[in-house]
Amino acid sequence: MKRKITLKDIAKELSVSISTVSKSLKDSSEIGEDTREKVKAFAALYNYKPNNIAISLKNRRTKNIALIIPEIVNDFFGEVIGGVEEAANEKGYNVIVCLSNESFDKEVVNIDTLAHGGQVDGFIISLSKETMLRQDYNHLIEVENQGMPLVMVDRVTEQVLCDKVIVDDARGSYNAVSHLIEQGRKKIALITTVDYISVGHLRTQGYIKALGDHGLEINEDLIVRVDDIAKCEAQIAAMIKKNEIDGVFAVNELFAVIAMQAVHQLGKNVPKDVALIGFSDGKLLKHSTPAISTVSQHGREMGRIAVKMLIKRLLSDKEEESFSTRVIKTSIIKRKSTE
Repeated sequence: MKRKITLKDIAKELSVSISTVSKSLKDSSEIGEDTREKVKAFAALYNYKPNNIAISLKNRRTKNIALIIPEIVNDFFGEVIGGVEEAANEKGYNVIVCLSNESFDKEVVNIDTLAHGGQVDGFIISLSKETMLRQDYNHLIEVENQGMPLVMVDRVTEQVLCDKVIVDDARGSYNAVSHLIEQGRKKIALITTVDYISVGHLRTQGYIKALGDHGLEINEDLIVRVDDIAKCEAQIAAMIKKNEIDGVFAVNELFAVIAMQAVHQLGKNVPKDVALIGFSDGKLLKHSTPAISTVSQHGREMGRIAVKMLIKRLLSDKEEESFSTRVIKTSIIKRKSTE
């Protein structure tokens, strides 16, 4: 379906401000007659109609924020939820949490239901796997065009202009792999996601760079790219059984725990035979035997910052767009699995 033209589109095409377009369409005497006629003619040509949702948003606030996350398999998103709840409640906002379950369609339904139902003032979202695979972000662009601010967390795309909160994924994985190398490990396996998932791609790049900078060969046989979580246990176990490895870097806590189980099933010891480090500091890693070293993403801080960025956008009267990306530094938590 063809996207409706917006005030932003008209302003961009005619090289004027959004405010000028809005005032021209209202026949404001503040705008010169020539400009008013030009704007109205362009709007008529493309059948522009005022956005009733955006207009209503100017006149009322729900004090609700929507948080849409892809899954809750690991504790990272639980930490993000906690940070969002804390920061929102401090400012008098409530949080509606929705799961996309890695589904593009579910993500679209969540967005459409909450936006068109007038239930929320803005969105915080971490993209689903299917959305990134399809690279279809029209539902997000449309909600912004309706006047509702959007902040992306963790899984983001440059194809949508909005505020973002991310961690230094590539640097965090680089530091994790370097930690294994400093422990004398040279045959280090990587358990990652497919490349279209933004964080998996960046963490893979960090792994590759760390090996290269330390003069170690990159062996594709030691890299597992998981697409289907339901089949990942067999995939990971097969790689570990087939290859002689002395280290594992897993890009999330689930992969790390599964990798350690596979090592134990072969009768090998962690960390004596195989050292292991994960990404994201969840309960699974803290309470494994042995406890697993990890890269902390500081999910609670990410959630708090996302809320602050969203509320700042909600309270701003500025028409001009100027978006920012906050990058949170990761840190290594050393535990028994790499000693």
